[in-house]
Amino acid sequence: DPPPVQLIVQFLEQASKPSVNEQNQVQPPPDNKRNRILKLLALKVAAHLKWDLDVLEKSLSVPVLNMLLNELLCISKVPPGTKHVDVDLSSLPPTTAMAILLYNRWAIRTIVQSSFPVKQVKPGPPQLNVMNQMQQEKELTENILKVLKEQAADSILVLEGALKLNKDLYVHTIRTLDLLAMEPGMVNGETESSTAGLKISAEEIQCQVCYDLGAIYFQQGSTNTAVHEKAKEKFFKTKELIAKNGSSSLHFTIDEERLAGYCQACEVLTSSSDDASQQATPYSQIHSCMKSGNYQDLVKIFLEDNLTLSLPEQFRQSVLRELFQKAQQGNDALDEVCLKVCVCNTVCDVLRGRTIDIQFCQLFLKPTKEKIDFLLEVCSGSINLENASEELKRRMAAFLKNLCLGMEDLQFVFMISSHELFIKLLKDDERKLLIDQMRKRSPRINLCTKPVTSFYDIPASASVNIGQLEHQLILSVDPWRIRQILIELHGMTSERQFWTISNKWEVPNVYGNVILGIKDSLTRDLVYILMAKGLHCCAIKDFVHAKQLFAACLELVTEFSPKLRQVMLNEMLLLDIYTHEAGAGVSGERPPSDLISRVRGYLEMRVPDIPLRQVIAEECVAFLLNWCENEYLTMQVPLPLVQTNPYVKLGQLLAATCKELPGPKESRRTAKDLWEVVVQICSVSNQHKRGNDGRVSLIKHRESTLGIMYRSELLSFIKKLREPLVLTTILSLFVKLHNVREDIVNDIAAEHISIWPSSIPNLQSVDFEAVAITVKELVSYALTINANNHFWLIIQADIYFATNQYSAALHYYLQAGAVCSDFFNKMVPPDVYTDQVIKRMIKCCSLLNCHTQVAILCQFLREVDYKTAFKALQEQNSHDAMDSYYEYIWDVTILEYLTYLHHKRGETDKRQIAIKAIGQTELNASNPEEVLQLAAQRRKKKFLQAMAKLYF
Repeated sequence: DPPPVQLIVQFLEQASKPSVNEQNQVQPPPDNKRNRILKLLALKVAAHLKWDLDVLEKSLSVPVLNMLLNELLCISKVPPGTKHVDVDLSSLPPTTAMAILLYNRWAIRTIVQSSFPVKQVKPGPPQLNVMNQMQQEKELTENILKVLKEQAADSILVLEGALKLNKDLYVHTIRTLDLLAMEPGMVNGETESSTAGLKISAEEIQCQVCYDLGAIYFQQGSTNTAVHEKAKEKFFKTKELIAKNGSSSLHFTIDEERLAGYCQACEVLTSSSDDASQQATPYSQIHSCMKSGNYQDLVKIFLEDNLTLSLPEQFRQSVLRELFQKAQQGNDALDEVCLKVCVCNTVCDVLRGRTIDIQFCQLFLKPTKEKIDFLLEVCSGSINLENASEELKRRMAAFLKNLCLGMEDLQFVFMISSHELFIKLLKDDERKLLIDQMRKRSPRINLCTKPVTSFYDIPASASVNIGQLEHQLILSVDPWRIRQILIELHGMTSERQFWTISNKWEVPNVYGNVILGIKDSLTRDLVYILMAKGLHCCAIKDFVHAKQLFAACLELVTEFSPKLRQVMLNEMLLLDIYTHEAGAGVSGERPPSDLISRVRGYLEMRVPDIPLRQVIAEECVAFLLNWCENEYLTMQVPLPLVQTNPYVKLGQLLAATCKELPGPKESRRTAKDLWEVVVQICSVSNQHKRGNDGRVSLIKHRESTLGIMYRSELLSFIKKLREPLVLTTILSLFVKLHNVREDIVNDIAAEHISIWPSSIPNLQSVDFEAVAITVKELVSYALTINANNHFWLIIQADIYFATNQYSAALHYYLQAGAVCSDFFNKMVPPDVYTDQVIKRMIKCCSLLNCHTQVAILCQFLREVDYKTAFKALQEQNSHDAMDSYYEYIWDVTILEYLTYLHHKRGETDKRQIAIKAIGQTELNASNPEEVLQLAAQRRKKKFLQAMAKLYF
């Protein structure tokens, strides 16, 4: 069987069903016997529940309960359309008076309840008819609430009048309702006697009415603090009645814990001015001044705080807004207070380096002597020139100077410029220049640019206020301030989605779907904006504000969404990685063990239905590789994780390969596995397509899905690596892959290149153009990590050599030698300047027509290449310095050939230079080997330094 309360709903729904006439027109429910019986049954069920509003309110919606109580008024013979406030309760029958009390108690209880936040019920599967019914009920509830709020003052007067009744009342029972349903002649007036119905004592009525009145007064106190005194009086009266009669004897139960909370709140809000003055905090003092109307002390507190700057900007603005609201309600005396508080706030903003508020500009559109005097008083009292920093002095001076430039009346300008503070802050030259500028102004300016009074007296509209708050919302990165602005905006309008006001607020789609599913619009806006701003701060490396925003968002979502809580924990992990890598990590300081544990925990996380961003997994694996956590990646990472997460698999293969590289034997097995994974990523899927002409053409898809990830994703991941060994390993792999092409002419050299396989079974499947591009991008990135790594510089030089950019190739070959030899002051290691590198340098010089340089470089080879040297020297069209380079030649055979060549050509001067070079004693063939090597080394050094100056 349905519970009693559900019967009320069923009876009233049946009785209120509209009828349809013969013309198929919808008519109101007919007043027939059936419907009267149904309404009576609903009233009987309520009587069975003893008209307990606590029970009825919990189970019935506002429209149903409104219908039920209106039926009670009707059956209790309250004339329809009569204002309850105009009725004398003492002259009415007890049941009629009780019906009026019940309705008005419910009215103010409903108003109070509507001001509380309501937890949204999780909706089931969407059904159109159910949604329409819910929407209709919502609209009906809003209309009823609107009427109840309009009649709230009357309901309060009715209940205040009920407190003056000192007699027992009666509420209808099932028996009295049956009697009322009888024919009028059979009732004999019993229902109107003092003994009909259930007796409710005067003390019980007073107790419940006092509690309900206290609740409505407390709710109204948010806009009128004086009403809190009334609320306190009613709540303490309720407490006394409960203590006197006992809560168990009451017909209407009262939540004593809630009553105690109300009493405690009222004691705080209505504390005496003497108590408030003893409190040390400026917040309590300001609250006391606002409540008591002591605005002189309020301005004094703001002025004193300008020296300490302890009050937050948002608190100062909220006090000023409250004062403006009171002034707009007709309290003209507050105009001067608003001006003074606004001036204090503006000077405070100036000292803090903030922009000047528009309200200050509006108030000073029409300056007066009194306004200027007070402004100068505030400026003087807000800065201690003896102890103030130069920054504060500069800000104050700029403010006063701009104030002068913005004023058109020279009288006010001279008031400011002649003030003691102005004279101390600005130098003589600055003051004279400013005054001269003002004096040069035409007096006609005052006539043509004076603002129209009627226009500037128009108060700002609501849309302007919303626009100003939205502008602050876009600029603010303070979570508390963002929350306050959103609360204010939602209080002004409920039709806007404020997370959409800036196109810069971007949240990944995987998160956006979850956040936009939040039912409460304020919470949805707040979560979205906090996350979007936090991600933006991460992107611009403002990690301090990003952490504040993420922490606030985490605290917010923890209350209602475990899914979003895990999302925020993941984002804070990524933020901590970024923070360490940009801070302590730059200097090589290892991350704390806690951070490494959290990274491992994220990779091993197996929480279902949590939206994940790919970049977090990338950063976690890159983080472990950068800090050489190879043991974990190689041995400890769970196998299912390797199989499901491509970045973990790639990280494991890289770690395993790097781990075995420094050992005595370079591992081929792990290198082969890594090789196969990368080759598959760089492979393309070939498809055959028949064209219009019937021919079959081959289509190559650059980004194929054959591998564990796309090539672009692999490249993005590699660019997060900083560990030299890891970068060298992956770079050498791509170099080897580049070199295995059949049509390759010039191989690129790289460290550890021998560990990779030397062939690929399906050579046609590899996209070698993409491989070449990747090699270039990787070596460019590697050089941003360490521009002095000679192996990477050689790779860069080889790339330029292979693409016929010979001047650039020489630049990097020379740079590679310079960084590992202290700019050639030491010998370049032979594993850097190998014979292959020297031969490529020779070819570069030859193709650049620098033939003397070719001959000199031929001496650098293990076996001097005389054939190439002689051929180069025979060239007469050389673009280098030719004979000025002879001093760098130490091979006597080449010098003798030069002497012969110049003699043959009749070039006497050049022949003499060559003879002079041969004649140096340190080149005598009879010298010990050490002397000859030293001579060669000295000439190598000078030649390479000269080349470096030429190509760097």
